[in-house]
Amino acid sequence: MSIYYKIAQPDGWDFYTGKTINYRQAVGSIVKHPHPNPQAGICSNGVLHASKDANLCFVGGRIPCSLYRVEGKPVIAHDSDKAGFTQFKVLEELDTSTHFKWRYDEACNPVHPLQLAPPDIDDNIIKLLQVWASVRASVGDSVRASVRDSVRDSVGASVRDSVRDSVGASVRDSVRASVRASVRASVYASVRDSVGASVWANVGDSIWDSVGDSVWAYIGYIFIPVVRKWKYIKHPKDTYPFQAAVDLWKMGLVPSYDGTLWRLHGHEDARVLWKGKV
Repeated sequence: MSIYYKIAQPDGWDFYTGKTINYRQAVGSIVKHPHPNPQAGICSNGVLHASKDANLCFVGGRIPCSLYRVEGKPVIAHDSDKAGFTQFKVLEELDTSTHFKWRYDEACNPVHPLQLAPPDIDDNIIKLLQVWASVRASVGDSVRASVRDSVRDSVGASVRDSVRDSVGASVRDSVRASVRASVRASVYASVRDSVGASVWANVGDSIWDSVGDSVWAYIGYIFIPVVRKWKYIKHPKDTYPFQAAVDLWKMGLVPSYDGTLWRLHGHEDARVLWKGKV
């Protein structure tokens, strides 16, 4: 018998049907697949799935979740992220807030900048914007690639190399989905409406990319506890190179850039609070 990890919906029910097995109610007991069919393969609904690393469980799961330590003998050997079981014992429920070393709680409830009351724009805020503009330029407008690849490599560092990409990608994509569902779509739409149709028609792609980089900077911030080196940009040890964007985000300010002018947006309608060159 070996130890594995399993995630389920926040109320304990399985992700697949939402009603087949409640893992919270089964702590201390053996759970069995109601219709086992190992011959269907590892990716089928004929087996229960569990993973050697809790971060791997997000392949097929999502945030928010509940987390369990289970014990069993797989009937299908572990592939890149999971093993298949007809049954296993649910040993205990784990605290997601402490077991995951990245900021799980914030991933579940991401900060929405347009729901905050932004401060008056002063010199300190403009200095932050200048830092963000400089960092964004130095990374070649590839904040997304830096966050994506850094998280992929670092989150999976504790498990064998063959599954590293899968670990990083599954967690990263779950966090991204959570942020997108709660924040991204409304931020994009509000900024687009704020700058106006004529501006958007001419430089909408640039504005879209700049707002997207702030979203990715915030996603990266969630993983700061487990990432020490951020790819494609030089930065002092144990510092987050995209922190200026996060600081603005948490003040209730969303920067956008049209290729010539920077704007700072705030409030629910993403109104332009400042516009100029930095």
